[in-house]
Parts: sequence; structure tokens; C-alpha cells
Amino acid sequence: METKERILHGAEELFFKYGIKSITMDDIAKHLAISKKTIYQFYSDKNELVETLMAAKLKEDEIEFQIIQKESANMIEEVFHMMKHISIIFSKTNPTIFYDLQKYHPKAWNLFQAFKHDCMARTIEASIERGKREGLVRSDVNSKVLSIMRIEQVEMGLNSEVFPLDKFKIVDIQLALLDHFLYGICTLKGHKMINKNKDLSDDE
Repeated sequence: METKERILHGAEELFFKYGIKSITMDDIAKHLAISKKTIYQFYSDKNELVETLMAAKLKEDEIEFQIIQKESANMIEEVFHMMKHISIIFSKTNPTIFYDLQKYHPKAWNLFQAFKHDCMARTIEASIERGKREGLVRSDVNSKVLSIMRIEQVEMGLNSEVFPLDKFKIVDIQLALLDHFLYGICTLKGHKMINKNKDLSDDE
């Protein structure tokens, strides 16, 4: 692993475990057993490091979304695989990282916002349209409106003022919101497939 990539990976480990604000460049240097001067040879400051990491993680997610879309047998399976991928990320992420990004690293947060309104919106809209073709989503659903609503649901679930971190787990919030979304847009056939993916009976 090249030094620049190693620094990025080391920063990711610390940021995701402890949050961004609490980690300094000194902490990253100690974690990697290198000098802080070495880090500054590749990254001018912490902001640049956070922005570079955010761009890299979003690119990884975009590629993963494309793979999931291609390999999933149907729309419901696709959504559950997407959520599994996102849940794994959230389970390894200190929830304060989202607050830290918004307050202290606005450029990195704006990258996430752009990704949300571009890649995520297109992915969700395409998924809803696929569900319609498969008879899993109601034909009267407005795909564009509901894709935007779904994105706002995800962001609301990250808002610690709405869901205090000492009372809720991010994964639990996102799963509950996904449930609400899916059962709202799907047909009876879709409901049965949701229940099958959740190992529930058709009566539930």
C-alpha cells in the first residue's frame, strides 16, 4: 500500500471509530507510526484529508450500488441488499461523524449532499421503476417524488436532533424508515416478497 493510501486508510479507521473532531493529525501519525511531516507531504491539512476520504468512500458506494443493481434478482432483493450494505457501514461508524462533517467539514458534507441528490436519487428512482415493471411497486407511484422523499428519510435518520444518539441506533432508525417506505409503495405481491425477505408470514 502506497503511503498516501495508507494515510487515508489509517484516518478512516480512526474517524469511523472515534468521530472526526476528536482525531488530530498527531493521532493519525501515531496510529500509523509515521511522522506528521510525512502526512503533510500528501495532505495540506485535516480538511483535505477528510474531503479526499469522503470522495473515495462515495465512489466505492457508487460502484457497490451498480453491482447490487446488476446482480439482484428483483427490486425487493435489490433494496434489501442495498440496506445490508448501508447497515454494515453504519454499524462500523461512530454516529457523531455525520454531525462532525456538517459542522466542521462543510466541503466534505457537500460532497455527500451532491452524491445523495445525484447518484442516490437516480439509483432509487431506477429501483422504483424496476419494481413497477416487476409488479412489485404500485403503478400510480410517482418515482421521482418518492425517490426524493426516500433520500430525505435517510437524512432525517441521521439527524441527532430528531433521533438523539443516546436513545436510538442509526441502523435501527434506517431499517424502520425503510420498512415504512417499502410497505407504502409496494403491491400485495411486493408485500409478500418483503415478508419473505424478512422471514415473516403473509399475515404480518
